[in-house]
Amino acid sequence: MNEATLDADANDRMLLRRMATGDRVALSTLYHGYHGRLCRFLSRLTRRTDVIEEVVNDCFWIVWQKAGEFRGDSRVSTWIMGIAYRCGLKTLRLHGDEPVEDDALPEDRIPSTDPDEDRELRDWLAKGLDRLSADQRVVVELVYGVGHSLDDVATIMQCPVGTVKARLFHARVKLRNVLPALAGESKVLKESVS
Repeated sequence: MNEATLDADANDRMLLRRMATGDRVALSTLYHGYHGRLCRFLSRLTRRTDVIEEVVNDCFWIVWQKAGEFRGDSRVSTWIMGIAYRCGLKTLRLHGDEPVEDDALPEDRIPSTDPDEDRELRDWLAKGLDRLSADQRVVVELVYGVGHSLDDVATIMQCPVGTVKARLFHARVKLRNVLPALAGESKVLKESVS
């Protein structure tokens, strides 16, 4: 982990300690710090903004209730993402994931690290990601979008690291096959398994 990640985690741990004593300002700070990240992450499970907002709120209700029980076995971000993932799965089991129109997730809900990022490229990648299973999309988002390690992703998704690696491998193979077609290229690439 780099120094910025360590500093952010130390700050998050301090906010959790304050939340454990009932500090609502700490809750608000943590909520606003994670809201955009969680919306982007959860948009890989569902495109329904109502479900995403419900899951974010459910997640932070649990974080508020369990702040004093955080053991510190992982980064705070890993813990929060794990709660969000489990809340998302539970909510989708209850509500389902009915189809919505293509522009269901407003652009401002998917934060970008580069505000001048090419919209065409983003749309192309989003179409490719839509071709993946929900588990594959989540793994790709956690590893490449959020920057979690494979061990962190395994903790979040409560599965073995080998399962995370397999999902990531199959997601990359599928993206290599569908992205050229979505870009208008007929060439399909295959990754050899050795």
